[in-house]
Amino acid sequence: MPFKNTWEFIRKLESENELKRISAEVDSVLEVTEIADRMSKTHGPALLFEKIKGSTFPLLINAFGSFRRMKMALGCDSFDDIGRRIEALIKIRPPGSFTQKIKMLLDLKELARISPKKVKHGPCQQRVYGPEGPLLDMLPILTCWPQDGGPFITLPVVITKDPDTGIQNMGMYRMHKYDNATTGMHWQYNKDGSRHFDKYKSRGERMEVAVALGGSPLVTYAATAPLPPDMDELLLAGFIGSRSIQITRAKTIDIFVPAESDVIIEGYVDPDEERIEGPFGDHTGFYSPEDLYPVFHVTCITCRNDAVYPATIVGKPPMEDCYMAKATEKIFLPLLKILVPEIVDMELPMEGVFHNCALVSIDKKFPGQAKKVINALWGLGQMASTKYIAIFDKDIDLRDSRTVVWKLFNNVDPKRDLLLSEGPLDALDHSAPYPNFGGKMGIDATRKTREEGMGRDWPEEIRMSQEIIEKVISRWKEYGF
Repeated sequence: MPFKNTWEFIRKLESENELKRISAEVDSVLEVTEIADRMSKTHGPALLFEKIKGSTFPLLINAFGSFRRMKMALGCDSFDDIGRRIEALIKIRPPGSFTQKIKMLLDLKELARISPKKVKHGPCQQRVYGPEGPLLDMLPILTCWPQDGGPFITLPVVITKDPDTGIQNMGMYRMHKYDNATTGMHWQYNKDGSRHFDKYKSRGERMEVAVALGGSPLVTYAATAPLPPDMDELLLAGFIGSRSIQITRAKTIDIFVPAESDVIIEGYVDPDEERIEGPFGDHTGFYSPEDLYPVFHVTCITCRNDAVYPATIVGKPPMEDCYMAKATEKIFLPLLKILVPEIVDMELPMEGVFHNCALVSIDKKFPGQAKKVINALWGLGQMASTKYIAIFDKDIDLRDSRTVVWKLFNNVDPKRDLLLSEGPLDALDHSAPYPNFGGKMGIDATRKTREEGMGRDWPEEIRMSQEIIEKVISRWKEYGF
């Protein structure tokens, strides 16, 4: 069964020797980062800091920092299993026979069962702190790296609402703490939170925002997922966990929040107010520069009696966020295959921090197909920001880095097989000549045909005959090995 809240997840991690408690007092300024970074780089456990200097809240970090813990968080044995369930749901067709109609009704009933469920009260509101009391100052918000502009909330589920449709969205955007009651709101130009904000700004209206911290790991993950606009992330969380996520109305704003959250920060963003946000040591391994972003004003904080403050740090990979992104890579691959059917597999290397490089294998059937796929991917959602896309034949294991590099170096003629373009890039790409825009490269590393400009026959790859392979296997001990 999925974990309803943070403590359920902690207890499971502890029972599986995947969590270490630290009882010594630790400083949230840099010290937590250094400890957690060492754990990330050595594939260590999740960390529960029981005593953070200046705060009464324990702090959980690196909870998603391995493939095993990420699978535990999502309640699955394999990320592919979730992808296949999504693929089966997407492929529902209008029913023909009576039996198919019954099955369709069962599928729709399942969707209704996993939709968010409203409740009057939730554990996230057991304690209420108003504007006259301690707000952000009571939370152990991390200053992660030496040149950061200040403390940052690093694992927030930011909840906004479309003023036209009333549909809520959840996204994860870092929040630079300025003081006890204000933060920056770093939603990038291509995020749903920014799209909602633009609508409020055009109306000259304040935008209500809620920020959820902790709770079900499914909710935290869903906030990072690349869903289409106006698709409810809580529906995805319910689908993965096979049960609905309970939500309750916030205390001071008209937004529904996950009821099992540890902390809820309520407030608003003024459309006419901006402030310098950053710099911030980012997941690229470099500092992202300071820039102007909207300001979030806190009006109220609610929390559980036993609230835990969740955090993460980002920096040179591999870090905790890499494993969350790897889950997304596998879960959403079936959807990508529906849109671009010739795709067989995809690998986003951790070193490329996911928006910089995509390795893709295809079932190549005709000349120019690799370049067709490159252009198709550059036109799809978050893939539009991918700087390098390399296409390989279907018989390549994209996780075998030696073979990938071998094929890349040997199958590519730079004049013929490189596709250079310009377009949108991730806002964190510091190599781009302009913010959010720069050069992109597609690489065709597939076997080439005459029609693709190959002036001679493509050579056969060296392979031993199966007969000899089997003979050597059968005599291996005889050889004295």
